[in-house]
Amino acid sequence: MILIVGLGNPGPRYRGTRHNLGRAVVERLAAELGVRLSDDGWARAGRARLGQATAWLAVPETYMNESGVAVRDLLRRRRRSPADLVVVYDDLDLPLGTLRLRPGNGAGGHNGIRSIIDHLGTGAFPRVRIGIGRPPRGVDPAEYVLARFAPEERAAAEDAVAHAAAAVIAVARDGLETAMNRFNRRAAPIAAPLP
Repeated sequence: MILIVGLGNPGPRYRGTRHNLGRAVVERLAAELGVRLSDDGWARAGRARLGQATAWLAVPETYMNESGVAVRDLLRRRRRSPADLVVVYDDLDLPLGTLRLRPGNGAGGHNGIRSIIDHLGTGAFPRVRIGIGRPPRGVDPAEYVLARFAPEERAAAEDAVAHAAAAVIAVARDGLETAMNRFNRRAAPIAAPLP
């Protein structure tokens, strides 16, 4: 059994923002699989069947910078280790639409991942990173991640959420290495906005 956690901020104010792509992936999976996400400590979670695999889908109800509180609680109550965790989240260092599955490492500047590492005492857990691209010159990264996608970016963001959802299912069914070989890909080019 694995725990699949989609990072983001709770509440309607943050729905559709760049920082909530991880949360969007898990919510999409739950909808597609008919799983109801219910109150579960510091998160909303539900049990899913993915072929022969069982998974818990969860979205923290903490803010991004406190994601580790929810993740630690979810693992503890299910008596699982960090190796049984898959975290889905946005990444500024990848171009919009790019997916990168990795076995784990440092936080890479992501405050949600840093919080999880701090609370678990390890960075050894699989991740599905979804590229959101760097902010334009002069735009504060903190403002950029909390902004919604521009109209010309929405199709790429929706495509990335769909591919990330499929990648998470592949991790659960086939293992991380097989999923990495299948889903680590470059972003499709995005048309520049018209002048």
